[in-house]
Amino acid sequence: MKTKVENKTYSEKKINNTSFCCIFAVSILLLTLFDRWTKIMAVSHLKGAPPVVLINGVLELRYLENHGAAFGMLQNRQVFFWILTTIFFCLALYFFFKVPKTTRYLPLDISIAILTAGAAGNFIDRITLKYVIDYIYFSLIDFPVFNVADIYVSAGVAVLIILVLFFYKEEEFHFLRTREKVKD
Repeated sequence: MKTKVENKTYSEKKINNTSFCCIFAVSILLLTLFDRWTKIMAVSHLKGAPPVVLINGVLELRYLENHGAAFGMLQNRQVFFWILTTIFFCLALYFFFKVPKTTRYLPLDISIAILTAGAAGNFIDRITLKYVIDYIYFSLIDFPVFNVADIYVSAGVAVLIILVLFFYKEEEFHFLRTREKVKD
């Protein structure tokens, strides 16, 4: 005799909530710590030194203190970034607790964790240093200097967009509705 869980498809299996919360928190912590470590390495090896060319004409490591947002926008608006990041953390936490803990929604939770780790990495810089440490530079396309936390944010947003557009159906976001519409 099969149990109820055995009859469910892979995408419908429930995930243990306590275990999942712990894994989610530890994942964010580890990703954030890796970002912090790379920034410490950038300060100790790149600050005040010439750029380190990894691939000539393509990729180099170059220390930069970014007092703004992406592409140098909103320079010296740290309080704005603190408020914006705090709002994001609240929304991410709300979203995390609203998303059903089934394997179907696991990719959504993973993208939120990656995004949250990126926001946390840069938020720590903004709070402690009043700027963000950037050090990765694609000279081939003259792309703005960035860091690992920026990669997390970009990857998290990209995955989130792909999931929303191509993986989930609109009705699968029922859990975000505060109240159900009354049928006529």
